[in-house]
Amino acid sequence: MAMDADALRTTVGIIGNVISFFLFLSPLPTFHKIWQEKSVSHFKPHPYLVTALNCAMWCLYGMPAVHPDSLLVITINGIGLVIESVYVGVFFIYSNTWAKRRAMLLILAGEAVLFFFVVFITFFFLHGTTNRSMLVGLICIVMNIGMYASPLTVMKRVIKTQSVKYLPFYLSLANLCNGMVWSTYALVKFDAYILIPNGLGVISGMVQLGLYAYYYKTTNWDEDEGPQQSDLELHDAHNKA
Repeated sequence: MAMDADALRTTVGIIGNVISFFLFLSPLPTFHKIWQEKSVSHFKPHPYLVTALNCAMWCLYGMPAVHPDSLLVITINGIGLVIESVYVGVFFIYSNTWAKRRAMLLILAGEAVLFFFVVFITFFFLHGTTNRSMLVGLICIVMNIGMYASPLTVMKRVIKTQSVKYLPFYLSLANLCNGMVWSTYALVKFDAYILIPNGLGVISGMVQLGLYAYYYKTTNWDEDEGPQQSDLELHDAHNKA
């Protein structure tokens, strides 16, 4: 007996949740290093601050009053929001100066104002799930597209140095699989707001793997690691449905 569309969508969504969950955990080596050194060193909190807001927006998008039948979007982004909040908390604790902590608090305050403003507009001025989905969905798309600036930076560096040392293969592969799964999820019951950013994620992942294959032989694996390596690995994981 063939699987119906709802069952297929649920199955694909669960697979997407699993992949995305492990992608959310990909920065753990960085935070283990921060914990060991009791300092954030050269690492920056901005990817985690932005991803936390991104997760909050996707949770809003998945609410029944905004976009019905999107429970699996809420579950993974709710989990992601908790994980990113822990990351931000670790950064706050181990930031060495009040100036860094103050900057984080200002960004968090700005994000909170933006989020609740969107919530207010969505529920008090927009009626019906179509209009609400459009507003929140477009915001989510813009945020996700903005996150592609980091992988582009990595790809530019690969081309410039003809080295894939700073392009983590397994993370790029996982992001490609993540984009493919969530794109499939969006196609089973058509959802352009999930399909567009994840379709771009598929393209980005394919380009990264193509670069990896092309420049693998020219990579000098013995050269010293630059301080940006772990930071670049982080950016590439912050794109979930």
